[in-house]
Amino acid sequence: MSLLEHLNPISKEMIHVRMLLNAPIQWTQLTGDVGLDNTITDKSLHRPQLALAGFVGLFTYHRVQVFGNTEIYYLHSLSREERIQSFSRLAEFAIPCIIVTNNHEIDSELLDIAKEKNIAIFRTPFDTTKAIALLSDFLDDQFAEQAVVHGSFVDIYGVGVLLHGRSGIGKSEIALDLIERGHRLVADDVIMLTKKRENILMGTGTSLVKHFMEIRGLGIINVEKMFGIRAIRFQKRLEIVVELEEWNKDGNYTRTGLDEEPYSLLNVPVSRVILPIFPGKNVTVIAEVIALNYLLKTYGYNAAHVFADTLQEEIRRKTGEASSDHDDRLISYFQSDIE
Repeated sequence: MSLLEHLNPISKEMIHVRMLLNAPIQWTQLTGDVGLDNTITDKSLHRPQLALAGFVGLFTYHRVQVFGNTEIYYLHSLSREERIQSFSRLAEFAIPCIIVTNNHEIDSELLDIAKEKNIAIFRTPFDTTKAIALLSDFLDDQFAEQAVVHGSFVDIYGVGVLLHGRSGIGKSEIALDLIERGHRLVADDVIMLTKKRENILMGTGTSLVKHFMEIRGLGIINVEKMFGIRAIRFQKRLEIVVELEEWNKDGNYTRTGLDEEPYSLLNVPVSRVILPIFPGKNVTVIAEVIALNYLLKTYGYNAAHVFADTLQEEIRRKTGEASSDHDDRLISYFQSDIE
C-alpha cells in the first residue's frame, strides 16, 4: 500500500482580515487599519439584505459581508436616521469585515460606526458578481485542505507528474534527467498539495526548499540558476502519480492498462501508474510516455481499449466463417520499392 494513502490533511481554522489585501482584487480601505486583525473563520460570503431590513434570526455575521447594489440602494432609500439605525443594528454583531462593490459611496456616519465597532470596510470597483467570484476563490484557497508529500513533482508536456517512492530510489535523478530534456521542475523532496474546490489538486514547493535539489553523491543544486527560468514552475495541477518500486518477479503489474483501479488523494481522483524499475531501465522516457498517454486519454483515445476492441473483433472473425482473401499481415501488398 502506498504511503500516499496515509496523508494527514490540515486546513486553516481562521485567517486575519488583512489577508484579504493579498486577494486579486482592487481594494480601497475606507476604515484605514481598523479591523484588520479581525478573524475570518468561514470561506463562504454573505449578503446581509434581510439583516439590514431588521431580520437577524438567521444572520451569519461571522462571514465576510458583501454590500452590492441591493444593499446600498436599500440604505439610500432610508432616511438618515433609519439608515444609521439599520447599519448600527448590523454593527452590533462581531462582523469581520464588509466589502462594498461597484465603487459605491458609504456615508461618513456609517464609517464612524464601523470604526467604533472595529469593523473593516473595503471598497472595490468590481461589480458584485466578479468580486464574489474572485473573493470566493481566494477564501477557498486559504481554507483548503493541504498535505505534505515527499517526491519529485515535474511538469511533463503540460501534465503534472508526481514521482513517488522510497528514499534513495532515484526520484530526484529522474526529475533531473527530465529537466535536461526540456521539462520543468515544480518541486523536489517536499511538495505541498492543496485541494482546490472539489476535484483539483495543486502542488507547489516550500519557501525554504524552492527549486533546490539534492543529488546523492553531488549535493545541493539550484535548478533555476543552472538551467534557467524555463526549467521551473511555481505551481502545477497534479494529474498522475507514478509509484516507483524495485522490480519484483512476483509483482502484479498491469500489462494492458485495462484494469486501472480508482485512486484518490485528499478525496480527489488522480491517475496512478505503478512502475517497476531495475538497473538499465530508461525511466525518463517511460515517464514521458506516461504523460503523453494521459494526454491521449484526455483527448478521447485510449490505446488499451482500442487494442481490446480490435482483439475482440479478430476473435469474432476467427470463430466465424473463414475468409479466403484475408491477410494477417499489417501490409497486404508490398510495393516494389523494397527498403
